[in-house]
Amino acid sequence: MEKLALAAGIEYSQIFDIEHGKINTTISTIHLIATALEIPEKDLFDFTF
Repeated sequence: MEKLALAAGIEYSQIFDIEHGKINTTISTIHLIATALEIPEKDLFDFTF
């Protein structure tokens, strides 16, 4: 998660809080995370496995 935070340009604590459902996030943060992961934003919301 630390590498993701660095690549996305956001705080590690924010990634942690999002992952653990402690906070909701903005669309702009979703965009930063998806860009860092090199995936479309919609893939972050695909819960089918």
